[in-house]
Amino acid sequence: MRTEYDFSKGKRGAVIPQKGKTRISIFIDNAVLDEFRARAEKAGTGYQTMMNDALRKYLFETDQPVTEETLRQVLRQEMPGYLRGLTAASARRRSKSGARR
Repeated sequence: MRTEYDFSKGKRGAVIPQKGKTRISIFIDNAVLDEFRARAEKAGTGYQTMMNDALRKYLFETDQPVTEETLRQVLRQEMPGYLRGLTAASARRRSKSGARR
C-alpha cells in the first residue's frame, strides 16, 4: 500500500455509470412496495427490476399516454383485489406470529 494517494483527478459520483438508466427518488405506497418485494423474492430477481418491467410492459401495451386520469382508473380497477390479497396475507402472518408465542 502506498503511504499517499493522489485524488486530484478524482470525480464524485458512481464508479460505474449506468447507461440508459437514471436514478430517481419516488414515493411508492408501502403495500405496493411490499408486494413487489415479495414477488421479486419469489422470482429470484430484484424488486426494482420487476417494477421497471411492469411499467415498461404497461407502456408498450397501451397507446394511451399515462395521465392522472388513466392512472386513477387503473388503480380503481386493480387495488380492491390487490388489497383483499394483502389483507388475507396479513391475517395469515398475524396468525402465524400468534401461534409462535
